[in-house]
Formats: sequence, structure tokens, C-alpha cells
Amino acid sequence: MKPEKLSDLKKELTGLSTHELIDICLRIAKYKKDNKELLSYLLFDADTPMKYAEQIKSFLLEDFKSMQKHYYYSTKSMRKIIRLINRYAKYTGSKEVEIELSLWFCTNFLKFADLQTSHKPMQGLLTRQFEKIIKLIPKLHEDLQFDYQKEFDVVVNNASAQTRWVNKSQICNN
Repeated sequence: MKPEKLSDLKKELTGLSTHELIDICLRIAKYKKDNKELLSYLLFDADTPMKYAEQIKSFLLEDFKSMQKHYYYSTKSMRKIIRLINRYAKYTGSKEVEIELSLWFCTNFLKFADLQTSHKPMQGLLTRQFEKIIKLIPKLHEDLQFDYQKEFDVVVNNASAQTRWVNKSQICNN
């Protein structure tokens, strides 16, 4: 069965009463955790996305603190954190929140991960976040671009100083 187009769904929803819309929203939220999280964001946090980002940071900080030291398990934990960051950032639809969370991830990666590891998947997680940030910065307003570029440069400098495998000149040239 093929779902209807968004324009058709929009037309159909505009003809419904408030009570019917509430029933539909609750029914959608009941069947999938992501739908419930998105509905919660839209109802309670949509007016303050940066405050929502701070809540996400405090929630995910516990995952960083409880991460195992073995490179295999810490890589799995990092992937989980990135997956959650991407999901929550998608709810906001804000590039600013996405960059904020990605920079926060990189900072905490440098703080909590074993930086002496030669485990390529672990190294790739940080490198991909750097690449993601580089692509997102030009999509922001000029003032925000300047601020986030400075913050990004600080994180890259720290990564370059703390690890053997982060090449600052290679990241900045991309």
C-alpha cells in the first residue's frame, strides 16, 4: 500500500475538527517512540530550540561518563550518541542546533574517548563529525558562521594537539 502525498494529507487534515486532530496525533504518537518524541518537542520545546539542545546535552553527558574504555565498546557508545544527536537535531529542524550538538559531541569525544587508540572506526566518528560541521557552517547566518567557525577552529586545534591522527591542515583545507 502506497502512502498519500503530503499535499493530499494536508487538504484532508484541514477539513477535520480539533477533536479529530487530537485523536489522530495521539494515535500516531502511540505507535512509535520517535513520533512521541517529535510531538513532545513540538508541543513543549519548539519555541526554545537552544534550551532543548542544552537538555539533550545534559541527557547524553551521562552516556559519555558511563562509556567503557575498551575501544570496541566505546565506539558503539559513540555511535549511539551520534544517532541520538542526529534524531533530536532532526526534530528541531535547526542547523544552529545541529552544529551546536555536533561541536559538543566533538568536545566530549576529546574529553572522554581514548585518543591514543589506532582503532579506525573510532577515529572516523570524530572525522565525520568534523566534515559534517564544515558542511553546515555555510548554511548559517553570517554572524553565526563567524562564531561557530571560531568554536570549530578551537575544537580542531585541541584535537590536533591531543591526537596523532587528526591533521589540522587537512581538516581546514576541506
